[in-house]
Amino acid sequence: MKNMISKYVKLPSKLQCKRGATMLEYALIVSLISIAAVASLPMIKNKVSQAFSTTACSFQ
Repeated sequence: MKNMISKYVKLPSKLQCKRGATMLEYALIVSLISIAAVASLPMIKNKVSQAFSTTACSFQ
């Protein structure tokens, strides 16, 4: 049965399988980093705003 399937369906080589798995891992890492960045924005919003306000007041 396995030989019949392999005649009609081209199975990917081991290199392509690893490449696809690596790409999936990188996509998961990037998505987790972006979720963490978006989740941390409300926490640092006031500190960044205060830093810009202090800098702007020092120029006046």
